Order: sequence, then C-alpha cells, then structure tokens
Amino acid sequence: MSGYEVSQEFTALLDRLRSAPLRADSTPVAELRANFEKLAAGFYDPPPVDFVPGNADGVDIEWVYAPTCDRSQVVLYLHGGGFSTGSIPAYRDFCARISHGTEAAVLSVGYRLAPEHRFPAAVEDSVTAYRWLLANGVDAHRIVIAGDSAGGGLTMSTLIALRDSGLSLPAAAVCISPKTDLALTGTSVREKAYADPIVTPDGSFTHGVRYVGEGGDLCHPLASPLYADLHALPPVLIQVGTAEVLLDDSLRLARRLRDAGGVVDLDVWPEMIHIFPFFASRVPESKRALEYLNSFIKHRIRSPKSEYERTACRPGDIR
Repeated sequence: MSGYEVSQEFTALLDRLRSAPLRADSTPVAELRANFEKLAAGFYDPPPVDFVPGNADGVDIEWVYAPTCDRSQVVLYLHGGGFSTGSIPAYRDFCARISHGTEAAVLSVGYRLAPEHRFPAAVEDSVTAYRWLLANGVDAHRIVIAGDSAGGGLTMSTLIALRDSGLSLPAAAVCISPKTDLALTGTSVREKAYADPIVTPDGSFTHGVRYVGEGGDLCHPLASPLYADLHALPPVLIQVGTAEVLLDDSLRLARRLRDAGGVVDLDVWPEMIHIFPFFASRVPESKRALEYLNSFIKHRIRSPKSEYERTACRPGDIR
C-alpha cells in the first residue's frame, strides 16, 4: 500500500468484489455475462434521464438524455466487459451520470460480442455507429468517443479506423482503464495481480483469445491499439488506478500518444482498481473521477475544433 487513505466505501467495494470474483478464465461465457449484469445491477441508481432504444444501421444503440442536455452534443459510449460481456443495460447508470455531468446526449452502443462475433466485429459496429451519427447531422467536433476497459481499447481502435478511412474525427476521446495490449506484455500484469479484484492475468488473456480467436493475432493494431500508428488523433483523457493489472496498458498508451505528437491527459488515481469510475453511485473516489471525466468532455465538446492542436500535453500527476 502507498499510505494513501481510501474511503470506507471503497474498502467495502473491494470486499464485495473479492467475495465474488469475475473469473473469466474458468467461467462459461453465459455465466460471466449473467454475473456482470448482476454486479452492475447492484450499483444502479441513476439520476433522472430518458432511455430511448434504437438502431444505427444494424447496430443496437440506446440514447440517454438528461433533462437539460444539448442533443447536438453526443458522447458515443463503448461499454467494457472484455469484448465478451457487458451490455447497454449494464451501463445505464454510468451513461446517465455522464449525460447529467456533461449536459450532452449519450449514445450507448451495443456492439457485437465474442466469441459469437470475433474481431473485428466490435470495431466495425463502433465505426458504423459513428458514421450513423454523422449521417444524421451530428457535427464530428460535437462528438466525444468514450469507453472503459475493452471499450477503452475499442475507443482507440475506433479512432484509428476513422482516421485511416478519412472520416472527420471527434473532438476528443476518453479511455477509462483501457485494455490496449491483448498480449499482456506490461509489467503490471503480474505485479498488480494481487491488488485488482476485477481483472486477473489469466482472465484477461482468456478474453483476448475469445476476441481474436485461437491462433489470432493478439498484437493486431486494431485489436491492441498500443501497437498501432497513433499519429493525428484527437485529445485523449486516460483514467487509470495504480492498483490495476492493466496499469501499464494506460501508461504506455499515454507515452506512445505523446511520442506521436498527441494531446494526452493522463489521470492516475492511487490505490484505485480497474474501471473504478464505474462505481460512482457508491464510492466517493469514483464520483470525483467521473466529475473530472465529465469536465474534460464538457470542455472538449464545446471547444473550437482547432483548439486541440494548440493545447499542450498535461503530465499525468498521481492524485
């Protein structure tokens, strides 16, 4: 431990997660999905919003509207879950809090999951949802793409695919505990295994293999964006905790983005675990992290489209 004093609520969260771990390496996918939904339901206490289901050229979506949100501004959200679990319903509380905090509409994307739909299905669906927004009159510079865990890595993969296709890029991106290296080459994978009750090295590897398939390329740049060309991308906020198995996925991504000339806000929280902002309905640290995330989105989604080209990188100070 670093000596940083965590809240009682966070300690209770750790106890709860450790009592019922999500073991992806030894649990059937159907059971994993049910367990994920059960976990999310325990933190469901959203502020008032409207949930409006829809379809974006074949991709399941759901609009999330806070009462005062500006519907011309959109956060396209890509949920976590190791590419094989997670869902639109599981993220309703979190997306509702983003809509309230940013005063923007949230488009939650139900991309296809592995192993039924392997890579690159999730990337294709995310790009389709973004194209659908543009086709329906949303200005690219009034869109922020955000996601957590697998959805955080998918956020980066989507940016890369959009850039390579020549489409207008969004105002910014947010990656919460992003999974950017399916090959698990970071030192934190082993060093933090004792500390993170959500992600285990074996479970993360199992998720990766489910996603790309047996014998698939774990280092493909659209599956593991850490290995991609990261030039000419919009500003990125990366939020991560020091107790995460995937900590190095975030630290190395930030370094590579900066080396490519990108604008990066690396926001590191002591003692926090994987996707800790997700628990904002119960945990003070999570709530503060989400408030910072929302302020980043509010600033970027309202800024002149050229501003990110003038903004200096902010060092990632540990709070």
